Amino acid sequence: MKKLLIIIAVAVTGATGASAQIFKTINSSEMNTGYMNVFELDGTTFVLGSGWGIGDLNSTYNSASSVTMSPNTIGDPNSFWYTPSGQVGALGNKIMEGNLYGQQTGTYAGQTVTFAGSVTSFSLSTNAAGIPYQLTAFIRDFAPDFSSFATSTQAITSTGDFSINLAAISDPARHVQWGLQIKGPNIWPTDSAQLGVAGSATVVPEPSTYALLALGAAGLGGHLVRRRRR
Repeated sequence: MKKLLIIIAVAVTGATGASAQIFKTINSSEMNTGYMNVFELDGTTFVLGSGWGIGDLNSTYNSASSVTMSPNTIGDPNSFWYTPSGQVGALGNKIMEGNLYGQQTGTYAGQTVTFAGSVTSFSLSTNAAGIPYQLTAFIRDFAPDFSSFATSTQAITSTGDFSINLAAISDPARHVQWGLQIKGPNIWPTDSAQLGVAGSATVVPEPSTYALLALGAAGLGGHLVRRRRR
């Protein structure tokens, strides 16, 4: 039988050093930044990257704590984006890596960050050429100039709960991000057949995190330790 324990801990100083754990989940007020990386169809040859609006990623908040992510659609018919050109039945000519995330700079230095959620609906598949769509949960700890990063990731391939952790480097100039990434070829916006096959995924807070968030709101902050369900 699955059991869940939630333990309240305080920051400990002295011989054992300070400890704190930061919990993050699906929250539209925090996970409110979008970034798109574009690759050639090999998925590794980088083409461009820039900040995009959340809607442009094809991410939709159904509520403040529920987000649905689906493959990216580009309305430009140029052959840069589609083969032979943008139209119903055309194949996407780029791999789109849409990142929806929250970010803090310095706040979580030296602390352990946990990002957890629950996938309530998952139907991601492939495009018409058989190229798959991938959903990934991530935490990244970037250098001050964003030149490198430490990361923790978990591929999401079905419904169910996920939880990942990353010990942030103790440097107040670093940037910690947490969120979701959807990656795969673009689809013509009105191609309902391909969009239907490609699917989508909906993610909400993992049930036990509601209790954690409630404790945080009561003034206990981020100093919480959770034992995972077994």
